[in-house]
Amino acid sequence: MSLTGRGTRKKKSSLLRKLVVLIVILLVILVAVIALWYLLAGRLPKPIPTPPGPERPNAQPASCPDVQVVVVPGTWESSPTDDPYNPSANPASLMLNVSRPLQEQFEPSRADVYTVPYVAQFSNPIAFPPDGQQSYNNSRGAGTAATNDILIRRHAECPLTSFLLTGFSQGAVIAGDVASSIGAGDGPVPADLVLGVGLIADGRRDPAAATNVGQPVTGVGAELSLAGLQIPGITMTGPRPGGFGDLTDRAVEICAPTDGICDAPAQALKPSNWIGSGLRLLEYNNNPVHAMYNSYVVDDSGTTATQWIAGWAAEKIDAAPTPAHS
Repeated sequence: MSLTGRGTRKKKSSLLRKLVVLIVILLVILVAVIALWYLLAGRLPKPIPTPPGPERPNAQPASCPDVQVVVVPGTWESSPTDDPYNPSANPASLMLNVSRPLQEQFEPSRADVYTVPYVAQFSNPIAFPPDGQQSYNNSRGAGTAATNDILIRRHAECPLTSFLLTGFSQGAVIAGDVASSIGAGDGPVPADLVLGVGLIADGRRDPAAATNVGQPVTGVGAELSLAGLQIPGITMTGPRPGGFGDLTDRAVEICAPTDGICDAPAQALKPSNWIGSGLRLLEYNNNPVHAMYNSYVVDDSGTTATQWIAGWAAEKIDAAPTPAHS
């Protein structure tokens, strides 16, 4: 073999080694970027069970409300710095149509209506440049922590106060998750103190887990539909284990047909369901129903979703016990 041939083979071999090294380096960089992407986007924190409190006294401070109403707004309808008693981060927030009527109807001593201030964002995970929003996982985690915080603080101060939870969209997921933990005995307050849980457009809606109000819908919450899907900052957590547990008989859900957040096709990722799921996507395209619960009618009397929740909550408050004051 000529020296020229040997030299050519050596050059090719050297180039091949360099190419392999370059590919390995690029793969390492790619893995590192993806790992960093997931890390920065955030993961859902695991719930921390709350141990049961001491035995309840016969009376509580006079400053305590009889009922603590906790309202959790939806995506882009709150902020961490919002005033929980006069929220203004989004003047069009759907849950204002529940909280304000309750504040007008009841004195704070009877029902303290607290709107949870939290991030309430849902970033686009593939936006480039990044859209500057917090990820769904981070926002949901912060909202859950803030909801647990008001419940824990109020129960520590007022051990005889009853509670009522309600929320919309991302706020419904948060309120529902907290209620599920309470119903399982791992929540921030005892289950027997919870008067009810009212959720609108819950992304973890399981038709069998609560009483459904309004027109019947064939689908499930998006997080059940896409259970197991994980992309940076967005974890589809599936159904709530055990549903609402001890709160099942006190939990109500409202979902408008064709709202892809709560009326998504069951098991959409299953190959045999792809065609049906794809057809349902046509229903969601440019569909404004998710933003129309203030006008979505749920009964023959013309009651809208927000009116129904406000009326339901008022009935619960009216029937709630009046603790003795110390």
